[in-house]
Amino acid sequence: MIVFILYNQCYLHKLIIKYIYWLNTVVFLFNPLPCCILALTITTHHSRKFFSGKMGLFKAAGVVYKPVEEIDLGPDSNEFYLKANVKAPRMAGFLVKIFAWFLESRIIGTLLLYILKRNNLIHKLVSNATLEEAPMFVPLHPFVDLNEQEVEQIGSDASPAERVQRAMNCLPLTLEKSVDDSNSSSFRRWTIADYSRAYSSGEITPRKVAEQFINAVHESSRAALPMSFFINYDAEDILKQATESTLRYERGDPISALDGVPIAIKDEIDCSPYPTTGGTKWLHKVRPCTGDACCVMRLRSCGAIIVGKTNMHELGAGTSGINPHYGTTRNPYHPNKIAGGSSSGSAAVVSAGLCPAALGVDGGGSVRMPASLCGVIGFKPTFGRIPHTGVLPLNWTVGMVGILAGTLEDALIVYAAISGQLPSHEPTILPPKLLFPLLNSTNPMSEIKFARYGEWFNDCSDEIRICCSNALHLLCEHYKWKTVEVTIPEIESMRLAHYLTIGSECTTSLSSALEKLDFAELGWDARVALRVYGAFNSKEYIKAQKMRNRQMQIHKNIFAKADVIVAPTTGVTAYSIFDDALKTGELDYINGAALVRYQISGNFLGLPAVTVPVGYDKEGLPIGLQFIGKPWSEPTLMHIAFAMQALCISHYRKPKVFYNLLHKN
Repeated sequence: MIVFILYNQCYLHKLIIKYIYWLNTVVFLFNPLPCCILALTITTHHSRKFFSGKMGLFKAAGVVYKPVEEIDLGPDSNEFYLKANVKAPRMAGFLVKIFAWFLESRIIGTLLLYILKRNNLIHKLVSNATLEEAPMFVPLHPFVDLNEQEVEQIGSDASPAERVQRAMNCLPLTLEKSVDDSNSSSFRRWTIADYSRAYSSGEITPRKVAEQFINAVHESSRAALPMSFFINYDAEDILKQATESTLRYERGDPISALDGVPIAIKDEIDCSPYPTTGGTKWLHKVRPCTGDACCVMRLRSCGAIIVGKTNMHELGAGTSGINPHYGTTRNPYHPNKIAGGSSSGSAAVVSAGLCPAALGVDGGGSVRMPASLCGVIGFKPTFGRIPHTGVLPLNWTVGMVGILAGTLEDALIVYAAISGQLPSHEPTILPPKLLFPLLNSTNPMSEIKFARYGEWFNDCSDEIRICCSNALHLLCEHYKWKTVEVTIPEIESMRLAHYLTIGSECTTSLSSALEKLDFAELGWDARVALRVYGAFNSKEYIKAQKMRNRQMQIHKNIFAKADVIVAPTTGVTAYSIFDDALKTGELDYINGAALVRYQISGNFLGLPAVTVPVGYDKEGLPIGLQFIGKPWSEPTLMHIAFAMQALCISHYRKPKVFYNLLHKN
C-alpha cells in the first residue's frame, strides 16, 4: 500500500515513469568495486502484480550447474553465451537522487532491491543456484613451474634497487630519440630509461623536472576543462625529494634507474605525507594514513619521486572516473571524454606525460580499463604477487595493486621494484624465485597459443572488434603464433558472482564507519552502489565463492589448451562526460557493462593480465587488446605484450593534453 501511495500520488509521478519505466535491471559492476544499479520496472500495473503474487516474486528458481568435467570447452560447444541486459538508460543529476532515495527507504528499498537482484539474474545464476564445488574464498594459486621461455631468475632476497637493475639488464638497447611535437606518427612517451640517461648525462636534473611537473599540474587545473589528475600533491615535498635525488646524481651515486623518476600513486594506497581518501571526503578521518604502503616504500627505496595521490572514482565504485568531490579526471586524448575508472588519475597522468608510470588498484578492471581508454599499458599481476600492506581493504580477495605505464618496459621496471613477498610471509605463498622476461633476447618465444572465445571477443563495438582482430592477426602472422578457438562458459554467472563478492567485501570493510556516517558526505552514485552492496547476504557470498572455485577449474582446463586468453580490453572506447553527472555521478548501465565485460577473470580468479594499446577509433580514442595468463606467468605475458607493442608503437599518437617534462627550456 505504501508503494502505491508514494508511487501514484507523488508529484514526480510522470517524471519517474518516463525515466524509470524502462529500467528492468540494475546496472551492474563498476570497478575496483564495479558499481551497479540503474534500473527497475515499476508501474502501477507491475506494482499490482507484485502485491498479488502474479509476478512470481518468490519463485526465482536457480540454475543447476553440470559438473566441470562434463563441460565442452571446444568451439562447437552448446554452452550458451549470455549477454548482459542493456535496456537500462543512463541516469544522472536529479534522477540519481530520486533513485537513491527510493533505495535507501526502509520498506520500498528492500522490495526494490529484491526485484533488482531477481531481474539481474542474481537469484537464478548465483543465489539459488546448485553447485557441487566447495567455496574458494581466496584465489591463491599453488606454484607450478611453467618452464617459461627467455627469462632471467632473480633471488627472492634481492633488494628492490637490485631487482630494478636486473630488470634494466633485460631491456633491449634503444636509440635515444626526442619527442617530436610536430609529427604524431613518431610520437612516443619518455621512458624511465630516458629519465635515467638524461639525469646521468647532466642534460637535466630531477629538480628541474620536478619544477616542470608542478607547473604542468597547475596548468592542467586551470584549463577550460580542468583535468583533475590529482586529489592531493605537495609541491614542497616533491621539490625536497627531487633536490635529494639531484644531489645523488651530482655525486655520481644514484640509487637505481628509478632515482629521480616521478611516480604517482592512486589514492587507495597509503603514501606519506598524504591522507588516503579512497576518493571520498570522509574515509581518511576514520582510517588515518600512518605511513607508506609496502609498494610505495619499495619505490622510495629505489629513489623514485612520489609526486602525489591521483584521483579515482569514489570508493572505486564506478568505471567512469567521475568524482563529485575532487573533479572528473578527463581523458588526455579528448578532454570531453572519460578517463575510465577507478584508477582514472593514474591512467591520465601517464597518458599526459606527467609520469612514465603510476600505481593503481585493480578490483574489477580498475587498472586495465582506464589504461586502455587512455592509451597506455595496464598490468595486473597474479593475486598475491605484490604485497597489499597499506592498501585500503575495500576488496581484499579481488583487488590487486597494478601498474600503469607508458611502455611495457616501464611496467617491468616498476614491477621489479614492488613485487615479492614480505619477510613475514610464509615461503610457500610466492614462487621461490622471481622471473623477469628477457625482452632483449634475439630468440622470440615459439609456439604460443592464444585462446579466443569468438562470441565473447566480438561482443564489442565494430571498431574495437576490427582493430583487435587485426592486431591479433598481425601478432600471430609476424611471430608464427597460433589462435585456438574455445568456449568460456558461464561468463555472466562469473560476473555476477564477482560483483556480489566485491560488493560484500566493500560493505563489510566499511561497516563500522558506515554506521556512523552521514550519507550526505557520499556522492549519489556511491550511495546507490553501497545500498545495493549491502543487500547481499552470507548465503549469496558463499555461493559466489563456490562459483569462483568452479571458474578456476574451468580456466585451468582452458589453459591446458592454450598459453594465454586474448580479448579486447573494453567493449567501448571512452564515452562523453555530461555536465549533469559532475556533481552527482552517473549510473550508466550500457557503457558500464561494456567497459567491464572482459575484466572479471583477472580479478575474481586472481589471474595476471595486461592491456596494450593497438589502435584508435574514428574519434582518435585509444583501443586496447588484453592478454590474460596462467597464474604466475607474468614473464610470458610481458613477452607477448612487448611483441604486440613493438608492432604498434610506430603508430601511437600524441594526446591532445601532453606535457614534455624532459624539455630543457
